[in-house]
Amino acid sequence: MKIALQHRTTYRFDRPIAIGPHVIRLRPAPHSRTPIEAYSLTISPSDHFINWQQDPFGNHLARAVFPTKASELDITVGLVADMKVINPFDFFIESYAETYPFDYPDELAADLKPYLDLPAPGLGPLVSEWVAASGAPPSDGRSTVEFLGALNAATYRDIAYSVRIEAGVQTPEETLTERIGSCRDTAWLLVTALRHCGLAARFVSGYLVQLAPDQPDLAGATAPTQDFTDLHAWAEVYIPGAGWIGLDPTSALFAGEGHIPLAATPHPASAAAITGATEPSVTTMEFANTVRRAQQEPRTTLPYTAAQVDSSDDMTSAQWTVAADGAEKRQSANRLAAALADRFAKGGLVQRSEGKWYPGEPLPRWQIGLIWRCDGEQLWSDPALLADPFDATRADPEATASAEQLARTITAEFRLPKEQLQPAFEDPLARLVAQLSEPAGPRPTFDPEQLEPELVSDLDQAETEPAAWVLPLVPAWFGEGWVSPAWRTRRGRLVLVPGNSPAGSRLPLDALSWKDPDFAGEESYTKAGPSLTEAVGRPRAVVVDPDDAPTRTALVVEARDCFVYVFLPPVEKLEKFIELVGL
Repeated sequence: MKIALQHRTTYRFDRPIAIGPHVIRLRPAPHSRTPIEAYSLTISPSDHFINWQQDPFGNHLARAVFPTKASELDITVGLVADMKVINPFDFFIESYAETYPFDYPDELAADLKPYLDLPAPGLGPLVSEWVAASGAPPSDGRSTVEFLGALNAATYRDIAYSVRIEAGVQTPEETLTERIGSCRDTAWLLVTALRHCGLAARFVSGYLVQLAPDQPDLAGATAPTQDFTDLHAWAEVYIPGAGWIGLDPTSALFAGEGHIPLAATPHPASAAAITGATEPSVTTMEFANTVRRAQQEPRTTLPYTAAQVDSSDDMTSAQWTVAADGAEKRQSANRLAAALADRFAKGGLVQRSEGKWYPGEPLPRWQIGLIWRCDGEQLWSDPALLADPFDATRADPEATASAEQLARTITAEFRLPKEQLQPAFEDPLARLVAQLSEPAGPRPTFDPEQLEPELVSDLDQAETEPAAWVLPLVPAWFGEGWVSPAWRTRRGRLVLVPGNSPAGSRLPLDALSWKDPDFAGEESYTKAGPSLTEAVGRPRAVVVDPDDAPTRTALVVEARDCFVYVFLPPVEKLEKFIELVGL
């Protein structure tokens, strides 16, 4: 199971004030046993400087500096954690430390010295008396794990839990006197008791994640009724061979997957989540901790129901493993695109087009693009005009006629002569070569070398149904608007490059621009002048000689599988793309 956790702390001031540097210890520590798959730290005001550092104990800390005054300071942490079960007893202990008491070797004891020093002041006889009366210390040696569990349980048993809002940590003597404390108070008491027993221990602050169980505990143990998370504190003790072992005196448990450490230090003051100062002001602090289940797999305590199995997405068929496509894959993509468009791209354009082309695959894959304007202006006004090419209910049996009508309408919108719109045909020569390459069939009765011009002409004339409609179109390089080069070819018609890709990707660009002495495009260019946009902002175009055009691009309208496709010419400026889409 994966969980998404958000922790937000907000300080609101009665006026804009100066905010001093703040040290933030809210990033999972390097020794966290719970895998952290994603992490973010967001700080407001946004005009701050942040430096990530590590303290002497290896904990991550962020130092934020705020150059300007602000009326609010907001610190938000987000993380995704994999809550796979962690066995807290999955460790080995060096043979000399398997039973308590034991002594650390001199070199190890020197390394652990900050975690062995007893705190002062505030340490009185109550700690030693309580440890002796707790039943944890053995009289004749016992398992080290049993000793740790007994001391942890004694802290849980003897100290009542309370939520204490006051800053700081109680001394162990205060906690034992009051017999009540917060998690940080009992954690510090346990750290002190462990050191009193000669064991290296440290104070840990972190997140505690508690998830509601799938089934009630058979032994009747209490458990949270809903998923919960909060800042928490516990202790860690160093046992040779096992390393640092987490002990939570608030629950009498050894630390598991729900304990996510943020800072582990010899003293609680070094593990504070946020430290810093501000100019004096009336301050209100708010905080919120939330957790949600981001991903769940079936478990022995909560398997999928029959209804869930029947409705669950297929995860093993070819479309999700090795195949490039599949009906359910498209449906899932459509649902995702619709949800994203509704949330982020209202008034935008849903563009269904070619995607990546992988080696070994005959055609590029499909993709769904969402394009919208960040300024809030509408880019596309009528979503009903856009069709999903995989939605059979939107198929148009008259798509061929619709494509031609749309192409002619676009040509008229650009105020171009209707002759500028050219039909594009599949290459009959390529079809003939394919037929001749077949292993069986009649042999040709012509001599290609002697009849080449007549053969090509006859084959072209026999190809009467256009495969697409092509409008040469280039952004004007001398002003606003567009120009339309008068494409000409040696064969007298546009013949597409053989293949299965959309016509816009198979334009015969290398066969264009054969000189025509009767071409009057230059005259049209001169009459139009440099400004080609009407007062109402509608784009228009003029005809030019193709040899004058710096690029060879075109708008192509094509009917494929009972749908009309529009291939937009590539443009360098966003404004030109918006003009085309707005036609």
